[in-house]
Amino acid sequence: MTPRSWLFVPGDSDRKLAKGAASAADALIIDLEDSVAAPNLPTARTLAAAFLRDHADRTRQQLWVRVNALTSGLALHDLAAVLPAGPDGIVLPKAESAADVVTLGNYLSALEVAAGRADGGTRVVVVATETPGALFTLGSYASAGPRLAGLTWGAEDLAAALGAASNRVEGGGYEFTFQLARSLCLAAAAAAGVAPIDTVFTDFRDTVGLEREARAARRAGFVGKLLIHPDQVDTVNITFTPDPAEVAHAERVLAAFAANPGAGVVAIDGKMIDMPHLKQARRILQARR
Repeated sequence: MTPRSWLFVPGDSDRKLAKGAASAADALIIDLEDSVAAPNLPTARTLAAAFLRDHADRTRQQLWVRVNALTSGLALHDLAAVLPAGPDGIVLPKAESAADVVTLGNYLSALEVAAGRADGGTRVVVVATETPGALFTLGSYASAGPRLAGLTWGAEDLAAALGAASNRVEGGGYEFTFQLARSLCLAAAAAAGVAPIDTVFTDFRDTVGLEREARAARRAGFVGKLLIHPDQVDTVNITFTPDPAEVAHAERVLAAFAANPGAGVVAIDGKMIDMPHLKQARRILQARR
């Protein structure tokens, strides 16, 4: 099942790794990139690998690793350190196109075989909008291959790359360029048939703002959200879980179509329900917990 909550945890902090493991996050992203200072990276790789080995049971919580960008000269070292310990997947930052997923896949295949793991077993989530050029290649991910599990977008690095003073307007909404990046990421994920995951909400003390943004993301079609603090987990889990009324309605939609095999349209409560509603009902039932 696709995680609702993806919590970043610095790879160089035993304390924060333990706190993340104790949280209700569906997935932890052990970070070797932005939250780790360069001198601490060797330590972070060692701690990340040990944490992965110590938490081999992933039935409750998936464990992913964000490596450094392919252009950094650090990514292969990151992968070589953590891949033998069996992460559920790799989060790739600052990707430019699907070609980066193919390159990463080649690295993963070699490391999986060397570690005695199944070739192709490590999935990939791409942070797909962190550079200006990446906005023009989002459609390419439809051909990224079977390792691709999801696309997410980044507003902070993109703002820095564009020279923007802020990525938000007064009142908290995103500036147009960042709304565009978000929408294109959502469409690219749908075109590729993978999970669209919303970006971080940086003010972890603002629970109301987080809930508002998470609800908007779910309405738009995102299935989960990146998080930077354990206190954000419960809000996001609740928001991205269908409530009983949604589940009940979805079950009625499926029942109505099952009772009318071959029908393209059925009536429920005086409203006409057709194929798009059926697809949405199936998504809701797949997302229930």
